[in-house]
Amino acid sequence: MIEQPSTPGQVPLSGSVEESGGSAPAKWAGAGFSTRAIHAGSEPDPRTGEVVPAIHVASTYKQDGVGGLRSGYEYSRSGNPTRDALQECLAAIEQGASAYAFASGLAAEDTLLRSVLDPGDHVVIPDDAYGGTYRLFSKVLTRWGVDHTPADLGDLDAVRAAVQPGRTKLIWAETPTNPLLTISDIAGTAEIAHAAGARLAVDNTFATPYLQNPLTLGADVVVHSTTKYAGGHSDVVGGALVVGQDDGLAEAIAFHHNAMGAIAGPFDAWLVLRGLKTLAVRMERHCDNAEAVAAWLLEHPKVTAVLYPGLPDHPGHDVAMQQMRRGGGMVAFRTGSAETALEVCARTEVFTLGESLGGVESLVEHPGRMTHASTAGSVLEVPDDLVRLSVGIEDVEDLLGDLERALG
Repeated sequence: MIEQPSTPGQVPLSGSVEESGGSAPAKWAGAGFSTRAIHAGSEPDPRTGEVVPAIHVASTYKQDGVGGLRSGYEYSRSGNPTRDALQECLAAIEQGASAYAFASGLAAEDTLLRSVLDPGDHVVIPDDAYGGTYRLFSKVLTRWGVDHTPADLGDLDAVRAAVQPGRTKLIWAETPTNPLLTISDIAGTAEIAHAAGARLAVDNTFATPYLQNPLTLGADVVVHSTTKYAGGHSDVVGGALVVGQDDGLAEAIAFHHNAMGAIAGPFDAWLVLRGLKTLAVRMERHCDNAEAVAAWLLEHPKVTAVLYPGLPDHPGHDVAMQQMRRGGGMVAFRTGSAETALEVCARTEVFTLGESLGGVESLVEHPGRMTHASTAGSVLEVPDDLVRLSVGIEDVEDLLGDLERALG
């Protein structure tokens, strides 16, 4: 485990359209992670005393005279109390200044990219990025005049070589990456980005705010698919952006959050907020089980490679252990052939065959034909013998027994 830097100063929440993101309450700045996750954004209601935030479903709010807003609320696209509660919590646990909740992780990504890029700009992306992210860059942003260069973000020299002076405005990192679990040196990548006049965005979905806080390591903005570990129960789709001490970036995101309108609905925001309260205890169990699964797979004769940052022989292990508490709940392995990989996916019973990740239940998938099918034929194409596991919180003996049957 590593000691994370202290919480940055906070930006007050005004409730206006331009500053509609939730800020981390200073009251919880010095508290531990679980205390922040449980209490930030969830103060007891002053009228009823209820300890769980209400689900505010109103679309519009009565004004006391033209422009006389109560607590800054006028229309729920611009601001909603339930969404604000989630945003305050996200800012607190990521040690950021402000947060913004979206309808999906890709909606968060799209809003960020439109907030910071102009036609003619250039972005460095991982050469093993999530398929949906790659699709957004290759199929959407290229038509908007934004170029991208895939690079090995686990190699700082490769990152430097990919930067185009004067054009590169953003480096996009995932660490660990999806699905190959490559590790980026966040602090080193931030130095490269800032020296080039660019910003660093880090997709922290796999690591979660419990295991890693990129903003404290120099990143400018953190991206989450809150569908995954943040929600934690495979019952909600959502996304989030958390900004550090960059008022200009926060203002741009807040404007586009409202102008583009891909906001999290109140019930979705409430589900994610509920999930965050148990994130720490869930991640400890996810990590315990993933470590056991990775160690077991290493010894299996049908497994040709195991990809898990918690393993000492993982190429990014040392960096991961410097910036992460533990190795996480995701494990990938190779079987030597696509046929064997597909057979494993078909035979599991405790591991459910399905896309997504981060829920309490274990999932298995074949990235090449499922989540990363959009990378086929590109430099980001994943190996066809790769199997990805989202290791849940079931009894580990049952998980190992399931894998033994599937590989047998």
